[in-house]
Amino acid sequence: MAMTAQVKAELATIKVTKPAVRKAEVAATLRFASGLHIVSGRIVIEAELDTGAVARRLRTDIADVFGHSSDLVIVNGSGIRRGTRYIVRVIKDGEALARQTGLIDSHGRPTRGLPPQVVGGGTEECVAAWRGAFLAHGSLTEPGRSMALEVTCPGPEAALALVGAARRLNISAKSREVRNIDRVVIRDGDAIGELLTRLGAHDSVLAWEERRMRREVRASANRLANFDDANLRRSARAAVAAGARVERALEILGDDVPDHLKNAGLLRVENKQASLEELGQLHNPPLTKDAVAGRIRRLLATADKRAAELGIPNTEASLSPDMLDGD
Repeated sequence: MAMTAQVKAELATIKVTKPAVRKAEVAATLRFASGLHIVSGRIVIEAELDTGAVARRLRTDIADVFGHSSDLVIVNGSGIRRGTRYIVRVIKDGEALARQTGLIDSHGRPTRGLPPQVVGGGTEECVAAWRGAFLAHGSLTEPGRSMALEVTCPGPEAALALVGAARRLNISAKSREVRNIDRVVIRDGDAIGELLTRLGAHDSVLAWEERRMRREVRASANRLANFDDANLRRSARAAVAAGARVERALEILGDDVPDHLKNAGLLRVENKQASLEELGQLHNPPLTKDAVAGRIRRLLATADKRAAELGIPNTEASLSPDMLDGD
């Protein structure tokens, strides 16, 4: 679960300024953390979270956006649940907060999916809903044969609402029920990277993609003892595709690209058939292939982030069908 902890730690530090977006994240966090309870006829908000950083973020947003105070209870793990749990509790103003976040409707009935203001909001609200859901009950497995980004949901309606939010972000997610528990799952590696980027976990995306690439390379090495002609063609195609993505990245960033990333990118563009090791030898001063690969990855990630902010095609938009076809 190391990747899950890394992503949650990064998402918990993201600064969000728009009140509507912060409200959407709080609403989703409470909804997916099973935050609505009835105690002695009174509505109590009680969200159970697995990291202190997420709990502190939720308490801060509840106070800043909705003006309500909350209590924090730390529960040490025991038995099957060994990890420490953090419970954010709102008792006095529980009903008011439930109405403000849309967890209950005007008649006092619990919302079964996501609150209307989240479902009817824009893409920023959809992103906030996914961020809140992941912070509350999300997990990310290590890249490999069974890699997946998964969110445990409080019910089928909430799962379908989360799938709909992903669809509005052009990301394919599926809901499924396992042992009477509803889950939303994303298994495609590119879709996982895209969602993490949209959520704002940029450092985690780089780490996850690096592990994914290392796993794929190792798997390929185990399957094939030697490169055949088909492998060489695929490698050449990948190098050309990388060059095309780098060209697009330099176009997106313009003069804002740091010199060390720009130099690595220009080497890739000018020597599209060269290996990373050869690119490192061409650099002045020489670099290792890992250093070159790291700089190119950071260049592409920075450009994709800027493209998302500007609402323009990212670096993958420059790839032609020929570059994507396999043998």
